[in-house]
Amino acid sequence: MSDLIRVEEVHKTYRMGDVEVPALRGINLTIAHGEFVAVMGSSGSGKSTFMNILGCLDRPSAGRYFLEGQEVGSLSADEWAHIRNKRIGFVFQGFNLLSRTSALENVELPMMYNGFASQERHRRAIEVLSLVGLRDRLDHTPNQLSGGQQQRVAIARALVNRPPLVLADEPTGNLDSATSNEIMGLFQQLNREQHISVILVTHESDIAEYARRQIVFRDGLVVSDQRHQ
Repeated sequence: MSDLIRVEEVHKTYRMGDVEVPALRGINLTIAHGEFVAVMGSSGSGKSTFMNILGCLDRPSAGRYFLEGQEVGSLSADEWAHIRNKRIGFVFQGFNLLSRTSALENVELPMMYNGFASQERHRRAIEVLSLVGLRDRLDHTPNQLSGGQQQRVAIARALVNRPPLVLADEPTGNLDSATSNEIMGLFQQLNREQHISVILVTHESDIAEYARRQIVFRDGLVVSDQRHQ
């Protein structure tokens, strides 16, 4: 497997008035195409800052971040927007769906920024909604869907531009245990059968167990990096 992500000596320091607060203290990591990785750590460990850098939402204070071999940590805001739209799919704890818009239209939305024709948007949205088990819910709005179904719509939306990377930030945080297990099983299936690379932030060890690799942050450092089947 080739490198999807490589970070070299990445530091991030926030300034609070006259005080500097280090969030990351020199991270070195490589993540290959096709991996399913859980990033863990308590509040303040640096895991969320790390994910923001991977998602081109925040810049490292020092060090370099490569996505598919391209150094992206220092690109312009417009170049970042292009990367977020084309090369990264985001799944959030709160689903972030448009409330008065159907599942199909929610999933079509990212393609509108890429200039896809209406027919192609429609076809691809149906394809990914079918992939996540919602072929019979295309016309339902979020308030007509369960929490698990809403998260499936959000996952479909993250996949529709066929990005090489999906970043999931506490994707089961608003779901009950049974639904959480279903969503994590879906991520496993997409990773295994569609070879989609997934990086998941969670503070729950039982959710992290679904990933093949667990990386633990503490005080801005990686303190554990383990792989298992």
